[in-house]
Amino acid sequence: MNTNTISLEKAQASQLDQWRIELSIKCKNGINFIFAAALIWAGIAVIWNLGLSTYNQSILTFSISGLMLPLAWIFGKIMKTAWNVEGNPLNRVGMIFNIGQLFYFPFLFILLGNQPEYFALGYAIITGAHFFPYAWYYKTNWFGAFAGIIPFGSWLMAVYFTSYASLIPAFTSLCLVIMGLGLMRDYKLKVAKVQ
Repeated sequence: MNTNTISLEKAQASQLDQWRIELSIKCKNGINFIFAAALIWAGIAVIWNLGLSTYNQSILTFSISGLMLPLAWIFGKIMKTAWNVEGNPLNRVGMIFNIGQLFYFPFLFILLGNQPEYFALGYAIITGAHFFPYAWYYKTNWFGAFAGIIPFGSWLMAVYFTSYASLIPAFTSLCLVIMGLGLMRDYKLKVAKVQ
């Protein structure tokens, strides 16, 4: 491999990292979405303590999730996060990553129709797992770590605490709060490095 090719590859990798860091800083690692999700999962924990049928709890769980975008918008205004970073070619990739989780929703509908008692578990697994590509996108390990912690932690709770279904949404909410705080710290470290 000649040195010109190596230099070009390094320059391209450096440019890619700059775009990722720009997204991480301007979007503040998507913390508005994370804290909105933490609030929604806290609401889901309440729903799973209402004593309704698991089918109705599952329907309410799916319904409350409709608050995600309005809450993320409100948190975005409060936290001054960007939704769009004009001129950054990776701008749309985040939306594509997010839309990717919709392809898992048929699994939720199967659970709803056949085993609604596992609906919160299935939803927690999808929620956690969909964070994985954001570790690359925002150039932070927080997303990668919680992409594993939320699904596997939820699964372990389902195995060992079968009578306490509301623990899974509460655990997910707590994980999202911790992840959000970690992402805020990551954002501040990147801003300090850039200045």
